[in-house]
Amino acid sequence: MSHLSVLFEELSDFSFLKGLIILLPILILIYLERREILFFFYDITEKVADSFKETFYLTRHQANPLLSPRPHIGWEKEGVFNPAALLINNTVHLLYRAIGGDGISRVGYSKSDDGKVFEEGLEYPVFTFKQSKPLGMVEKKYDRVMYPSGGSWGGAEDPRATHIDGKIYMTFNAFDGWDFIRVALTMIDEKDFLSGKWKWMAPRLISPPGQIHKNWVIFPEKINGKYAILHSISPNVEVEYRDSLETIGTYDSYIKSPVGVRTAGNKGQWDTRVRGAGPPPVKTEDGWLVFYHANDDAEPHKYKLGVKLLDLNDPSKILARSKSPILEPDMWYENDWKPGIVYACGAVIKDEILHLYYGGGDKHVCSAHTKVKDLLSWLKKEEEEPLTLIK
Repeated sequence: MSHLSVLFEELSDFSFLKGLIILLPILILIYLERREILFFFYDITEKVADSFKETFYLTRHQANPLLSPRPHIGWEKEGVFNPAALLINNTVHLLYRAIGGDGISRVGYSKSDDGKVFEEGLEYPVFTFKQSKPLGMVEKKYDRVMYPSGGSWGGAEDPRATHIDGKIYMTFNAFDGWDFIRVALTMIDEKDFLSGKWKWMAPRLISPPGQIHKNWVIFPEKINGKYAILHSISPNVEVEYRDSLETIGTYDSYIKSPVGVRTAGNKGQWDTRVRGAGPPPVKTEDGWLVFYHANDDAEPHKYKLGVKLLDLNDPSKILARSKSPILEPDMWYENDWKPGIVYACGAVIKDEILHLYYGGGDKHVCSAHTKVKDLLSWLKKEEEEPLTLIK
């Protein structure tokens, strides 16, 4: 039987004609309303596209983790993470936190010509903060399970480094027991740093005694002729200006910062609890990039990374803030020891690429990157709005 014969046979079937009569008005209605339907689907497509536009992620380095604990090196066998980063003479220098078998945090060193592949760390720490309490009087045996927050019971934790006028300033969390968590500052001349002569200035405690403070960072250049120290990002950005850094806590007064837990975040958003600043601010033509760590209510156990854009001349003024995290702890090396941790302490711009260096799982040194112009382009669309703070 031919196809034409079949068609005529179907047309003669009353059920087919009945169906056509029912379908015809629907087809006419669709034709008349076709523009509205097209606009409906166009609107859905735009909303989906906008949802993707609101998300921006850093790209992890394919060789992560860059550095991991060396079991045969006693002072870093428990973990290497949370690295400070400097770009000097087109070389990236890392000053990373290391935890030894004795439970003390010290600072190790590594470098890279391309910012991606790093040399194996030195066999010895380049900086140590001496505790006032002898270890034997504190604990008999070190156990990381007992010290999950940060993973050590003393020493120099989470270094941040800044290069200004031929000197390298390093802030760190000076930890000497849970009743002693203060911000400390040390300094080394650039020539000594580059030659491996680790002649650090005796550490200065720059936060007041009897108070707990962490995660203060120094801007990489003077602002209005003064050194600038970022000591709070929640609920407000607060900057201290000083004529000298080396005299803080000695000849000059301590830096006063609001006392107590300041974790006020943004209600209903990804950063409901702000944990603190990450690397020292990174200068761009559009403003200072300040990366910060935060949690949300849905996943309170995860440290996530966001970014703010601050005004170049008045960094207390926020120009933009990421409405979504730009890095989350999704990889195995970000959950290897302490689950759910990405914690950045260093960032540099090399060949127009932002390289961010962070600790994964309080155990490994890792890296993520992006083009600076792409990050700024996205961030400037995330204009700062009045926020609903939650404490």
